Amino acid sequence: MKTNNKKIIIFSGKQFSGKDTVAKILLEQLPNFKRIGIADAIKIQYSNQKGISLEEIEKNKSVYRQDLIDLGDWGRAQSPDYWLNSILAYEGDTIVTDIRLPHELNLFRSHNAFCIRVEATEEVRAKRGALTSKNDLTETALDNITNWDFVIYNNSTYEKLLENTQKLIDELNKKFVK
Repeated sequence: MKTNNKKIIIFSGKQFSGKDTVAKILLEQLPNFKRIGIADAIKIQYSNQKGISLEEIEKNKSVYRQDLIDLGDWGRAQSPDYWLNSILAYEGDTIVTDIRLPHELNLFRSHNAFCIRVEATEEVRAKRGALTSKNDLTETALDNITNWDFVIYNNSTYEKLLENTQKLIDELNKKFVK
């Protein structure tokens, strides 16, 4: 699979840590990038299987979260790359907002991805949404990884997150605009 010229940015973090929010800020500043996630592929397949709209799934994520986790686990049981191959095949620069397992991280690292971890305390995350499946492997498998290219702490205001994300953009520009 050829990804030589493709620029890939990946995010890891627990539910409600702010991964998608940081990605949205990045997408405003990096218009050549498109967001595509592992969860998107899973949600599309779940939507097709259950006859539920993507809008319904997004609106009620906590209701469907365990089924989506189960489907994601099923796909990975077929092949560890089951959900990843379509993302790598996607043409264009890509932001992936939902890396959750060591194999996923390692595969994207092997394609020279810039790896970002978004951290927020459990208390802060619980205020943002209902935390479910907190001990599932998809929530905990990357907790002990320390060699991220960049870590953003998102325990404060949106303004502070914007400030931290600007530092990230500066780092990305150094990496991608050599």
